[in-house]
Amino acid sequence: MATLASDPSMLRLPNGRYGHPNSRQVRLAVYGIQFLLDFAAIYIAERIASGMHITDHMAGHLDPVMMMLFPAYALIAFLINCYSFDAMMSATRSLTRMASSLALSFGLILVFTFALGQEHTLSRPEMFKTGLFALALLTMVRPPMLLLVRRLGNAFLARLLIIDGQPATTSAEFEVLDAREAGLTPDLRNPHMLDAFAALVHGYDRVVVSCPAERRESWAIYLKGSGCWGQLLIPELHAIAYSGGAGGMAPGIVVSVGPLNMRNRILKRIFDLSIAVPAVIALSPLLFLTALVIKLESAGPILFRQRRMGRGNQMFHVYKFRSMRVECSDADGNRSASRDDDRITRVGRIIRATSIDELPQLFNVILGDMSLVGPRPHALGSLAGERLFWHVDQRYWLRHALKPGITGLAQVRGYRGATDREEDLVNRLQSDLEYVSDWSIVGDISILVRTAVVLAHKNAY
Repeated sequence: MATLASDPSMLRLPNGRYGHPNSRQVRLAVYGIQFLLDFAAIYIAERIASGMHITDHMAGHLDPVMMMLFPAYALIAFLINCYSFDAMMSATRSLTRMASSLALSFGLILVFTFALGQEHTLSRPEMFKTGLFALALLTMVRPPMLLLVRRLGNAFLARLLIIDGQPATTSAEFEVLDAREAGLTPDLRNPHMLDAFAALVHGYDRVVVSCPAERRESWAIYLKGSGCWGQLLIPELHAIAYSGGAGGMAPGIVVSVGPLNMRNRILKRIFDLSIAVPAVIALSPLLFLTALVIKLESAGPILFRQRRMGRGNQMFHVYKFRSMRVECSDADGNRSASRDDDRITRVGRIIRATSIDELPQLFNVILGDMSLVGPRPHALGSLAGERLFWHVDQRYWLRHALKPGITGLAQVRGYRGATDREEDLVNRLQSDLEYVSDWSIVGDISILVRTAVVLAHKNAY
């Protein structure tokens, strides 16, 4: 009989839904509407300012400004999170970031035109008028959007309260799940339970857990590993904490805010696709040749497909070129490859030593299951010495707050190959956690460059 541990889809909310898939799409739609309204406001401001100018010899000189102003505003507004959840939830933040984006845009235009020696093409009075009118119109279009966000309520900001043996009161804004009735327990030794939890909270923007003190550490790891914004309720803090808690609930502490905001997720995704897609095209002859020699050497599929832990501790299937004989394939990764491994074919030794066997993971990147850079995904049966990875260190689950990568910080530091000792895992885990906490796009670029140096490595076999 199927159980929650073997079939994560059995875990559902009381209304029968599995996860909350719509709130992010609603927010993206709201951001898009706000973006279009901003575009219209800036365009109308430019038209009004241009119409107010009387002399003929300056006519049309504002068009270049318009051509530069909106791209500059869009770029800066994106970089300072003008179109983001926290900006749409606060009138002060929304107006402050909008005004900052506008001011910085005009400053960028002035610096750019002076650097090119084209300052004579600008009409400063018209720029000043455009700025004033744009500020006024942009200010006018924000209150209606803020009102819309409030009316959308849980559709814009999805909230979930999980009650695990510790009753809690909440407002109608929260959906409520009784963990015990659903069969959900924070078992750090059960990857299937983690997978079920990650799928359940997928799409929720706020996840709050009410549980006894002895289970708070486990729930904290669940929340951090899923990459969501998570809070633990702690009624003991009532006497000293701020009394105006969200949703009328007991006070608590935020244990997870998610490693990347929407802007950085978009930036990382664009970076992945801009490299992965051209790489697949450029490497297609090598991919075809490798597939051919694998097929000629031994019977069986060209690709090896294995279930591994991905972002948010959700499972996915990773793709690699098959380097072992089919009858010796290890679907769960219970036995790590060794230097004299008799399971590996002759072609397999070459493609493993040169990391060519990893190239099909570019398709995992394009599909969105993986990133170019991130903690390497591990098979469920991977061992460090004689113990499963997550038995060695419970922090292991925290490394999955980001998408797994084809390469990562641990790999460029030389931590790859078999994990014969528990220390081998600890070294990799420390690097992975450092990458998750300190992520930056510059760091991803640096790791990719450094990866080229270690493609052929003494521990690659």
